[in-house]
Amino acid sequence: MSKTPKLIQSIERAVALLEIIAHQGGAARLRDLAIISGLGKTTAHNILQTLEQLGYVHRRLGDMNYYLGGRILNLSRIVGNDYVFRDKMRPVLEQIARESGATVYFAVPSGDKAAYVDIVDLKDPLFAASRLHDREKLEGSSVGLVFLAFVPGLGKRVLATRANALSKNILLEIENVRVKGYALDLESYRPGINAVAIPWRESSGEVRSSIALSGPAAELPRQRLIQLAWMMMKHVASANLEGSRSVFGKTI
Repeated sequence: MSKTPKLIQSIERAVALLEIIAHQGGAARLRDLAIISGLGKTTAHNILQTLEQLGYVHRRLGDMNYYLGGRILNLSRIVGNDYVFRDKMRPVLEQIARESGATVYFAVPSGDKAAYVDIVDLKDPLFAASRLHDREKLEGSSVGLVFLAFVPGLGKRVLATRANALSKNILLEIENVRVKGYALDLESYRPGINAVAIPWRESSGEVRSSIALSGPAAELPRQRLIQLAWMMMKHVASANLEGSRSVFGKTI
């Protein structure tokens, strides 16, 4: 008869709090979490602060609730799929590709990397197919900078696996992305290739994915990339607005 393994109390408690938030509909207050879990408020608060720093829970401005964070979805994506999400965004990606003439990427965080779940290249569909589901390091690429800027705890995850990954220059770039709302890659990830990426947010404000476009540096200089970033934002905002008008398949 096998022995029962010794459980680590702090992990048990953290998982319990995540499960309680899920059973409460995805959001719960500290007081309720402490009562349901049987933990003291201080203990529950300390665990939640750690989970928040790691991106497994988050709070919204002016809201006392704790919500399940994007890292929960990221874990499921490593072994799951994003086909439904991809299909929803495909028309937006195609529109951006037509207007820019560039290759358009749709990426999600996957552990400490970015995974491409859709690529639109109207000139070379075979290239797009060959790159689908590629996973790349976050540091340096425009997509990666978006995730590092807007996904809580992701920078710490990167540093846990690649201790020297985030140089002072990259940290400065990340801060610029937070301020401007888009990320530029001027031949830093691949020689001769420029790119720009923007975040895609849920209605809650959480960044779930990133849309990027790239092409030869000669065709996509800095000013052109900035113009394209605003074009991409416009299409994403329109798509979000259309989505908000539909509830359970009915237009409201």
